[in-house]
Amino acid sequence: MRIGVHAVMQSSPSPTVTCIQSVPYVEEVSPITSADSVYGHSNSSKVLKDVHISAQLMDDFLALARDNTNKDLETCGVLGAFLEGATFYVTTLIIPKQESSSNSCQALNEEEIFAIQHEKSLFPVGWIHTHPSQSCFMSSIDLHTQFPYQVMVPEAVAIVMAPSDEKRSYGIFRLSDPGGMNILKECQEWGYHPHNEPGDGSPVYEHCSNVYLNPNLRLEICDLR
Repeated sequence: MRIGVHAVMQSSPSPTVTCIQSVPYVEEVSPITSADSVYGHSNSSKVLKDVHISAQLMDDFLALARDNTNKDLETCGVLGAFLEGATFYVTTLIIPKQESSSNSCQALNEEEIFAIQHEKSLFPVGWIHTHPSQSCFMSSIDLHTQFPYQVMVPEAVAIVMAPSDEKRSYGIFRLSDPGGMNILKECQEWGYHPHNEPGDGSPVYEHCSNVYLNPNLRLEICDLR
């Protein structure tokens, strides 16, 4: 049973808002680290490509989510990237129509997301969502949401924004591979439930070590709400 589910609306009069931000070129690209992580760091048996995200992406997403955050409602978005060489560059943030509660968020009309990805030849390299009043972690529902992204693109990430968490305001996570991926592949449950630890001793999910903040990336925001 879902309690207190609301259709998330946007205050802007336009049904689709596209905001393109250009930034001056600077050379420095910063890796994202989590020295105090309790979740472990990416130790995948696969060789992962690097993922570059705009240095403005997380702040811009929080600004778009602010009205919902103030109402204790989650907000979610989808990350679109192009591939050049061995690096994914996240240049597009898609905010779909969605239903939300204080601890869940469900994208609606997903064909609109696919249309933008197809039109712009983007890879779905993950998603971003808020925990308005919870700490920064991946819930069991978040893990199941992450699984198909990582099946499609092994480098896919899950960004959790937790503005009320005083210790860790954001995290960039992925399912451990093969450990966490195998656990989610076999899990038939839904909703909030515990998962067994992988047999190889790895955590079910972990912090990404292949993600970089790139101040040179132009970010396009497509708000479909």
